[in-house]
Amino acid sequence: MELETVQLSIPSGYQLIIGQSHFIKTVEDLYETLVSAMPGIKFAVCFCESSGKALIRCEATDEDSRRLALDFASRLSAGHSFVIVLKDSYPINILNRVKAVEEVTGIYCATANSVTVILARQGDGRGILGVIDGVTSKGVETEADREERMAFLRKTGYKR
Repeated sequence: MELETVQLSIPSGYQLIIGQSHFIKTVEDLYETLVSAMPGIKFAVCFCESSGKALIRCEATDEDSRRLALDFASRLSAGHSFVIVLKDSYPINILNRVKAVEEVTGIYCATANSVTVILARQGDGRGILGVIDGVTSKGVETEADREERMAFLRKTGYKR
């Protein structure tokens, strides 16, 4: 078995979700889930098929998101993995809906940070072992940091 890493840099204004699924209809089901979760959402979803033609299947509402998601999925090329690229929206708004799609088996990350994806290759197969998301902790939150966090959440409307 060979271990590899792939670095994915997320441009400003975008968010990334990487997950695992098990069936070719994943790409259509995730597309339908996202468009019904947030009208007007801009995104792309790509699914790396694991058998048969072994194609990267993709659906999108936004061409820039499609290009980015296809780049990420092509670089990962891991069987049954999927990549969702969101533009000007956040995973918190759709993540539970994504996890509820019947063929989704797990989520590796949901982030705006650049990530390093750890992959294993054996024979003709390639799979995701996990991701490194962001940087190491730099300390413990102070009272000022806590107040700043709380103010941010209220400013963005996620808390009252």
